[in-house]
Amino acid sequence: MKSPSPDDRPPPAGRIRTACVLCWASPATSLGLLAGLLTMSSGGRVFRHRHTLEFCGGFSDWFLGRIAHASAMTLGHVILGRTPADLDRTRLHEWVHVRQYERWGPAFLPAYLLASGWLWMRGRDCYRENPFEVEAFADDARRERERRSGGGDGPCQFET
Repeated sequence: MKSPSPDDRPPPAGRIRTACVLCWASPATSLGLLAGLLTMSSGGRVFRHRHTLEFCGGFSDWFLGRIAHASAMTLGHVILGRTPADLDRTRLHEWVHVRQYERWGPAFLPAYLLASGWLWMRGRDCYRENPFEVEAFADDARRERERRSGGGDGPCQFET
């Protein structure tokens, strides 16, 4: 395998920033890797996309279908999906959550759960009205508008 030329590698500051972002999100990523290990040990599959690992099938399919009632979910730099098609369909939405983990770090999961709990206690939709989901769905809507106007998806604005 050919090593990248110096021109292909990010500058040192970019590599340092990437390392810091990965560490900042690492508590949740560790939970995701544990779920990924359970997924792989139960017949699941793994894929790599940019700075994320995506797991589907096995434990992920069971957990998302029976416990979380979702087709995909993000834990740091790990995305769990029920099937490869679910991962493909939700990838850009889930990458918004990856960026949120990169901003919020270890506070993301508690903040997400507190926001959902607060909404639930007030009789509101604890998923669709969660501010973190509102941001992700707004990004979905923006991409759909661009697609319909002929702008296409373009490159994902993944921060790392």
